[in-house]
Amino acid sequence: MTEITRALVDDADSVRVEALTEQEATVLRLHVAPGDIGKVIGKQGRTARSLRTILGAASMKLQRRFSLDIVEAGREHHPHDNHHHAERD
Repeated sequence: MTEITRALVDDADSVRVEALTEQEATVLRLHVAPGDIGKVIGKQGRTARSLRTILGAASMKLQRRFSLDIVEAGREHHPHDNHHHAERD
């Protein structure tokens, strides 16, 4: 996920993936520079949807559910915080 995302963005050094493991699923929190959020989400969410399709294929092989949470680098994601851009599956 990290390498694919770095190929899509301008600020590759800001890309970081954090894995949050829960009982039956793993959330991959993808941190990107604020200026790169649009590049990762894509027009009408197509790029984000494609990334999630790849995760879905990995989920089948690994027999574990994965979801993708896209957030601005340097900001923590809080479910009730609407002051930053986050896109979550």
